[in-house]
Amino acid sequence: MRRDGRLGIGIIGAGRVGPVVGAALAGAGHALVGITPGSDPERVEAILPGVPTLDAPEVLRRSELVIVAVPHDQLEGLVAGLAGVGAWQPGQLVLHTDPAFGTGILAPAVAQGVIPLAVHPAVVFAGTSMDLRQLGTAYAAVTAPGPVLPIAQALAVELGCEPVVIAEEDRPAYAEAVGAATEFSRSIVRQAADLLSQAGVPNPGAYLSALVHSTIDHALADAGSPDPGDPTATIDQ
Repeated sequence: MRRDGRLGIGIIGAGRVGPVVGAALAGAGHALVGITPGSDPERVEAILPGVPTLDAPEVLRRSELVIVAVPHDQLEGLVAGLAGVGAWQPGQLVLHTDPAFGTGILAPAVAQGVIPLAVHPAVVFAGTSMDLRQLGTAYAAVTAPGPVLPIAQALAVELGCEPVVIAEEDRPAYAEAVGAATEFSRSIVRQAADLLSQAGVPNPGAYLSALVHSTIDHALADAGSPDPGDPTATIDQ
């Protein structure tokens, strides 16, 4: 780590999440040393101009902090595969962004001396610079061993998020909650838009915008309030 606390950061995963996380940390003053290839290099170049494209072992070789932002079903194999070729560096910080896992998934890297961190920003990423604005109003689930938890929290803050500590054993429940919120919202909006189209409403997405946003705002304001199904709850008519 540099004396000023700034880190050389490498990114494994050039999808919607990795480049945005990298851009946010670069905005906090860290240096980006490389990112692995992706399927949309023009989009990555737009958000991370001039950042070298490198293979994963070279990203690890150059990095003090490695951001691992790959699909859920690839994370375990990737970590183990890089451990198998001895690519992880002792003392290196390794942060993954998957909501379902704490730091246990990084065990093969930990065995080679890395410091494991799990930080999941609770936003839906589009993979563009527009996401940086969302990060500034978001929370991030943070999981890490006690001695290095402040590092994970500090990185979440540098992303623009408010960190919330989630215990290792609570990560599956956390991921289920996040998945339910996103998938249910998408499904309901699609269903409503289809029905409006059948009813002859032009541009159903725009028609639903104010309705959906206001409904969600009210639902969020009511979160944690007594269950309306509870006979002791007060229901506004």
